[in-house]
Amino acid sequence: MGGIALGLTVMILAVAIVTGFQEEIRGKVIGFGSHIQIIKYDSNKSLEATPIARNQPFVQQVKEIPGVESIQPVGRKPGIIKSGDAIEGVLFKGVDRNDPLKFFGQHLVSGRLPQFNGAEKSNEILVSAQLASQLKLAADSNLIMYFVQDPPKARKFKVSGIYNTGLGDNDFDKIYVIGDLRVIQQLNNWDSTLVGGFEVTLSDYSQLKAINEQVYQTIPNDLTSNDVEDVYPQIFGWLGLMDTNVYIIIILMLSVSVINMITSLLIMILERTRMIGILKALGAGNRAVSMIFLRQAGGLTLRGMVIGNMIGIGLCLIQHYTGLISLNQETYYLSSVPINLEWWHLIVLNIGTFAVCMLCMLLPVLVIARFSPAKTIRFA
Repeated sequence: MGGIALGLTVMILAVAIVTGFQEEIRGKVIGFGSHIQIIKYDSNKSLEATPIARNQPFVQQVKEIPGVESIQPVGRKPGIIKSGDAIEGVLFKGVDRNDPLKFFGQHLVSGRLPQFNGAEKSNEILVSAQLASQLKLAADSNLIMYFVQDPPKARKFKVSGIYNTGLGDNDFDKIYVIGDLRVIQQLNNWDSTLVGGFEVTLSDYSQLKAINEQVYQTIPNDLTSNDVEDVYPQIFGWLGLMDTNVYIIIILMLSVSVINMITSLLIMILERTRMIGILKALGAGNRAVSMIFLRQAGGLTLRGMVIGNMIGIGLCLIQHYTGLISLNQETYYLSSVPINLEWWHLIVLNIGTFAVCMLCMLLPVLVIARFSPAKTIRFA
């Protein structure tokens, strides 16, 4: 019981923590670039995309695809921030005035979200805590940003808020500055009908590949759609490797549970050889005698699983609501151990554990068939 309880507890914690970590990091990356990006199809590999028309007939068609939550126009432009004697290269991301900036609102550590809903372009921006520290900026600070183009241009901005997602060393917090899309339109001499591209947000990440294929079939031939896994393959490849850790832990814990149960059942059988002989002498078949021990083993397995579920789920809930175990955010990109407790994970783990244990119990009960009633009664 103890072995099964320990094994199931570790499996629940492993799955909850690893999937929680994957979900948190994935959510942060998607927050910077959305699930799907629609841009001009050309050989331009720079950070500045070729402009496309804002009023596209496919926009409404994409909105009607099941699973699509929203589609917003965006623009990007590299720049250089100078504050005092400090200089940093950044990527200015211009968002539409109708974009609610929910993601950055969740990670706001100082100030407020910028306001882009006025009739004129806004000079308010969001910067990361890492940039603010390097450039000695605070909420309501003013700065000058230079844009390298022909001719070079400079703009004055006001820091309305500071965010911190924890992705400081991964080219996200490190470089992203969030501002008004109309600033990029003015810098590039675009009118209000031109944008850098569109970002599509989905309600269900598991439908990413399928919906991206539908979006690709919907847009014109001169545009292309890239899902977030294609845009950041290194990060999502790294997250995918974590599944291997979960599989290894599950296999190890199942092995511990199975070995414990096989050993326990063999001991029970050997301790009751006389009883087995008497039952066989009275006419009980191997199947009937085996079922007695299998029911006993099943009872022990279920009790161990109940204890394991109580401990595992309890520890997960404590961590989820209290954040008791903290992490170094600079190393792990998270301030505490994340938990993702899904009911179907629990069902699969419990059914799988019980099925594997019971199947492996068939091996020791085969020993019963080798017992001779006369010999076991005589010598037991």
